[in-house]
Amino acid sequence: MTLNPLDHIHQLVAEAVAEAAVSAGLISREEMPDIALEVPKDKSHGDLATNAAMQLTRIAKKNPRQIAEAILEHLDTGKASIEKAEIAGPGFINFTLNKNYLYPVIALVQEEGDNYGRVPVGEGRRIQMEFVSANPTGSLHLGHARGAAVGDALCNVLDFAGYEVTREYYINDAGNQVMNLCKSIEARYLQELGQPAEMPEDGYHGEDIKGFAKELVAEKGDTLLSLTPGERTAFFREYGLEKELGKIKRDLARFRVHFDEWFSETSLYEDGLVIKSLEELKEKGEAYEHEGATWLRTTDYGDDKDRVLVKNDGTYTYLTPDIAYHRNKYERGYDEMINIWGADHHGYVPRMKAAMEALGNDPAKLRVLIAQMVSLFQNGEKVKMSKRTGKAVTMEDLMDEVGVDAIRYFFTMRSMDSHLDFDMDLAVSTSNENPVFYVQYAHARICSVFRQAEEQNIQLQPLLEVDLSRLSTEHEFDLLRKIGELPQEVSVAAEHYAPHRLIRYVYELASLFHSYYKAERVITEDTEQTQARFALLGAVRTVIANVLRLMGVSAPERM
Repeated sequence: MTLNPLDHIHQLVAEAVAEAAVSAGLISREEMPDIALEVPKDKSHGDLATNAAMQLTRIAKKNPRQIAEAILEHLDTGKASIEKAEIAGPGFINFTLNKNYLYPVIALVQEEGDNYGRVPVGEGRRIQMEFVSANPTGSLHLGHARGAAVGDALCNVLDFAGYEVTREYYINDAGNQVMNLCKSIEARYLQELGQPAEMPEDGYHGEDIKGFAKELVAEKGDTLLSLTPGERTAFFREYGLEKELGKIKRDLARFRVHFDEWFSETSLYEDGLVIKSLEELKEKGEAYEHEGATWLRTTDYGDDKDRVLVKNDGTYTYLTPDIAYHRNKYERGYDEMINIWGADHHGYVPRMKAAMEALGNDPAKLRVLIAQMVSLFQNGEKVKMSKRTGKAVTMEDLMDEVGVDAIRYFFTMRSMDSHLDFDMDLAVSTSNENPVFYVQYAHARICSVFRQAEEQNIQLQPLLEVDLSRLSTEHEFDLLRKIGELPQEVSVAAEHYAPHRLIRYVYELASLFHSYYKAERVITEDTEQTQARFALLGAVRTVIANVLRLMGVSAPERM
C-alpha cells in the first residue's frame, strides 16, 4: 500500500527533528523517544507542531526553549519540505511546510478509487457485530432504526479498517412474546371465521395481525379447525414468526442493512445449549440453589446482586438463554464480539460480562455499545404517533416520510450514546441547513462541473500530464489536506467504534468544497490550471462518495 502523503511528511519531519536533537548532542539515538507531531488548530501556527523540546527536557537537562533552539540550529529543513520553523511559547516548535507534499494525495486517491481510505489496522481480526435483534412480534421502531443505521455503518467502517466482520441478528423466537403472537393470530383467525375467541391478555392488537388472519382465511378457509390444539399452536407460531420476520427483513433491506447470520433463540434449546450452560455454571460453582430457584453469583464479578437463572416455578429468566447464546459466540472463536443494545438494557451489561467471566471467557472480548433514544420533531413539536395509523411511528413510516438517506445520515450523525432529536422538517428540506443535502449536493455539484467540461469538449488529461503545482490557493491546500486525512479518520473511527466521526469529516470536506467553489472558477482560460482543478475535484468527489457509502447514504450525481 502506498504511504499516505500526510503520514509520509509526518515521518520526515519527525526524523528531521530526531536527527537534529542527536546532532546537537541533546540525546543519543538509542534514547530518542517517538517524536509527537500534531496539526495546529490555528493556521497561523503553521502546518505541524511538536512538543519534542518538552519531551527531551529530562534527558537533556536543559529548559525546553534552549532545547528547541538547539534543534533548530541543527535542523535539516531540505529533507522534510520545511519552509520555516519557529519556537512558540515555552518551547513548542511550529513548522510551515512547502505545500508540494500535498500534491501526491490526488494520485493516491485516483490509484485506490473506491478503496481510498482503507487501512490495515484490523489485521484481519474477526469481529462479530450483533445489532437490531428486535422481537419478531411487530414492526421495527425508531430505536431499532438507530441501532440499524449505526450498527451497519460501524460494520462498514470496521471492514474498511481491515477487520473481518460478521453481521448477526439474534431472533428472539422462544419466549412468551412469541406465544402471545401465536395466540393473537389464532384468535383473529377464529374471529374472522365467526367463531367466538378472546384475544390473550398480553396479545398483539395491531392491524397487521388482523391482516394475517384475513390472509389465512383466504388461503386455508376453515381447514385449520381440524388440527389438534398442539398442531394448531405449532402452525400459528411458525406462520406468525415467518410473517413478522419477513416484515423485518423487508424493512431492513429497504434500509440497506443486510445480515450474514440470523441466529434463532429456539436453536439454543433444540441443540441443548441452554442446559449445557447451566450445567457448566453449576459444575464451576458459579450457580447455586436458593429458595427453590437457581442463582448466578454475579456479585463475585462486581454486580450489585446475584441474578436468578431458573425461577422457582422451573422457568428460565431472560438471562439464561442469553448466556447460552453468548457462550456460543465465544465458542465460534471471534476476536471480539460487539453488541448494540437499547438504552433500557444498560443494567444488563455487567451481569452478561459477569456470566461470561464465570464461564471462563475473557469479558473484555465482549463489548456492548448503548444506543440512546430518538425523539422525532415536526413543525417544532414532538411526534409520537403516525398520521397514517394513529399508532407509534415505525421505521417504515419514517422511511416513507423522509427517505433512507436522511434517516441513515441523521441517525449516525451523533455519538450513539447521546440522545438524538430528529427534525423531520430539516431532514426533507433542500437547503444548506440540511447536512445530508449539503454533503450530497457537493457530490452532485462536482458531477455537474464534469458534465460541463464534457459539453464544452474539454479533454481531461491523464494525471501524469497534469501540472498540480497550479493548485496554489489556500482553499486548494485545505481540500488536499482534508482529503489526505481520510485514512486516519477511518482508523480512529474504527478504534473508537465511532462512525459519527466520518459524518463530521465528510461534512467538513463538503464545506471546504462549497467555499472553494464560491471563491474560484474551475473552468478557466488557463488550460493547465483548469486541468489541475479537475484533478482535485475528481479526488474530492471520490472521497465524498466513499464516506457516504460507508454510512449507507447515496451519492447522487444530480440534485
